[in-house]
Parts: sequence; C-alpha cells; structure tokens
Amino acid sequence: MLTAIQSAMSMSNAASALNGSSITGNAASLPTATGATEGASTPFSDLFTDAVGQVNHLEQQANVAVTGLMTGSGVDVHQAMIATQKASMAFELALAVRNKAVQAYQSVIGMQF
Repeated sequence: MLTAIQSAMSMSNAASALNGSSITGNAASLPTATGATEGASTPFSDLFTDAVGQVNHLEQQANVAVTGLMTGSGVDVHQAMIATQKASMAFELALAVRNKAVQAYQSVIGMQF
C-alpha cells in the first residue's frame, strides 16, 4: 500500500509539473516510483513507465481478489472491493497524468517560434 501511495505522490508531482504549478523542493529530492530519492532527477518517462507497471500490478491483484471471491476461496468481499478501488483510482490517476502530458505536448506543438 505504501508503494502505491508513493507512486501516486510521484505521479501527482509529475502532473503538477505539467500543469505549471510549482513543486515544493527541487527535482533531485522527488521520490521515485520505488520510494527512494536519487541524486539526479529521474526522467519523466521512467516515472510514468514505473507507474503504469504498478497500475498493471494493482489490476492483477484486483482480478485475483475478485476471482477468489467468486470461487469462494477465502477472499472477503471487503478485500475484493478495496483491491478493485485501488486499481480504479490508480488507473484514473495514470489517465489524468497522460491527459496532462498530451495537453502539454499539444500546446508545445501549437507554439510559434
């Protein structure tokens, strides 16, 4: 769960940067998708790739939980619901970051030099 929260924080920071908001601290101290800080800034593509991987992992966990609930293999309803909500929220966050990235790309393309 902590990894998912740290991933969400990383994606939120990336979304803030795309939106033009200032990020508290410098880029060198931003947490990466693994939760560690690096001396050099991490490329956005690496952060996004890691975040998409974590979204996929949460989706797989949700599928396992729902399958376990349907087959009666000891998964509680609340565990399945929590897993599906985690996967849903992670997907929505990744989609919002992607939309901001596309919007930023389109605004750069539209600039006249």
